Amino acid sequence: MLLRIEQLDVFYGRNHAVKAMSLDLDAGEIVTVLGANGAGKSSLLKAIQGTVPAASGRVFFKGTDISRWSAARRVASGIVMVPEGRQIFVNMTVHENLLLGAYTRRDDTAAEIDAIYARFPNLAQRRDMQASVLSGGEQQMLAVGRGLLARPEVMMLDEPSLGLSPILVKQLFKLIVDLNRNGLAILLVEQNTSMALSVARHGYVLERGRTVMQGTPAEILSNERLTAAYLGQA
Repeated sequence: MLLRIEQLDVFYGRNHAVKAMSLDLDAGEIVTVLGANGAGKSSLLKAIQGTVPAASGRVFFKGTDISRWSAARRVASGIVMVPEGRQIFVNMTVHENLLLGAYTRRDDTAAEIDAIYARFPNLAQRRDMQASVLSGGEQQMLAVGRGLLARPEVMMLDEPSLGLSPILVKQLFKLIVDLNRNGLAILLVEQNTSMALSVARHGYVLERGRTVMQGTPAEILSNERLTAAYLGQA
């Protein structure tokens, strides 16, 4: 198993954001975590990344317990998160934002940067412009490109379709599938239920920090009561 989460608990003060969450992600898989706002999805990803401390439970990566590792060490090991809202630096150029993705590396990244520009030609055209000029879709491309420069084995995407038009959402999910086909394991937090389940092998449904259902996309969608209660119209 590439990534395994066992009985993870996360608190914000007295708020029990994630409750005894367990999750598996194997190499070459897309796994999605679904649920309404406030369900604990983003808190789960932040705890896996190490930017939010877990109160209890363990995180394993390639069989090693990394629960006490720093966030920087987890990134360097191959676990990378593309955060909600992209969190690009709008006062820096597109190229400078990309370079931040390679901050843990000491090798030559020129060829990989060229490959990212080839994948995202809009970014190549704006490489020397401030990131503030980018559209929402281009900002998401930049956030993904920045994440790829860290050479992830696991990429965690937190609400990547947020604020994008339907056409851009389709393009984004095409990109997710393409990255996965090229060997990248993806842990996807997404409120667009139908799109997320269309690409995932397995899904987890969270409600108030607790897993209320898990299974294949077909199994999740076949449970009409849970789908209506926690996911809305899929």
